[in-house]
Amino acid sequence: MVDYRPFGRTGVQISTLTLGAMNFGQRGNPDHDDSIRIIHRALDEGINAIDTADVYSAGESEEIVGKALQGRRDDVFLATKFHHQVGDNPHHRGNSRRWIFQAVENSLRRLGTDWIDLYQVHRPEPGTDLDETLGALTDLVRQGKVRYFGTSTFGPSDIVESQWIAQQRGRERPVSEQPPYSILARGVEREVLPVAQRYGLAVIPWSPLAGGWLSGRYHSGLTTPISIRAGRMPARYDPSVPANAAKLAVIDELNALAEQAGLSVIHLAIAFVLQHPAVTSAIIGPRTLAHLESQLGAAKVTLSADVLDRIDAIVPPGTTLNPADAGYHPPSLTDPAQRRRGGAAPAAAGGAR
Repeated sequence: MVDYRPFGRTGVQISTLTLGAMNFGQRGNPDHDDSIRIIHRALDEGINAIDTADVYSAGESEEIVGKALQGRRDDVFLATKFHHQVGDNPHHRGNSRRWIFQAVENSLRRLGTDWIDLYQVHRPEPGTDLDETLGALTDLVRQGKVRYFGTSTFGPSDIVESQWIAQQRGRERPVSEQPPYSILARGVEREVLPVAQRYGLAVIPWSPLAGGWLSGRYHSGLTTPISIRAGRMPARYDPSVPANAAKLAVIDELNALAEQAGLSVIHLAIAFVLQHPAVTSAIIGPRTLAHLESQLGAAKVTLSADVLDRIDAIVPPGTTLNPADAGYHPPSLTDPAQRRRGGAAPAAAGGAR
């Protein structure tokens, strides 16, 4: 069984493990009955929080979760997200009031519920006024369709601005942040986690196993990706990429440390995330029942100061070994036009003149 922690300052208590539903549906486990069995097993073990998103398998994940929660909805703190494009319609994406009002109705229908406990902005959208987004979410709270709202993969300045806007303009405020956080991706330790603590936000990190890198399947002798997801995201998984080769070298040390501590590397990784004072609950994303069973026990593991010090020596605090694992990079970094005066077009592929 798992323990429970306060969800920020809301008065809600959620389990230290949150069941992530990204792997339920065509892009993970397409067997609805098997996925429902996994969800029910998690609930039976005391997990009372489930996190999904409208974009996961184009809404199929939400449909599976909705079927699984029939007769058990009141027992679950249910979270979903909006932002990424769903389907081919270019209007079906983003953080605008127009899309938020449509997206929430779609999610409510797929989930088979009258309310969403936590509705999250899946990513920032610099081209949309943040007050537009917060205003729409505030209206949903006041309509009773959403109990709380939060953010995911927001930078520290975005988190602070959200709190400022809520205070200055009479909006409901975000109560949580969902950042990427693992032993291999510790960048959020620099500012995001301290800022979340300062504002009393719940923190529910995604990918504590670093997208499967800390599942025990990876080692320095690996030469090819070993999962379907790896084939879709070579920047994060291709062993020939130098940043991923660095991860493989580190994983050998972490595997050895876990063995010396009498733990699986899965338990070491999840327990590490849960031991940060800012963290409320770690999101686990099993695709199979075996995956779930391998992760459940991590909620009861407490790492000694010696083990934590050795992790710090292997991957220093605040370090993300591969920038691709950060989950989001703002247009100020990805769009050359935002870094060059005069709007000069990029040089032709043949090279600079």
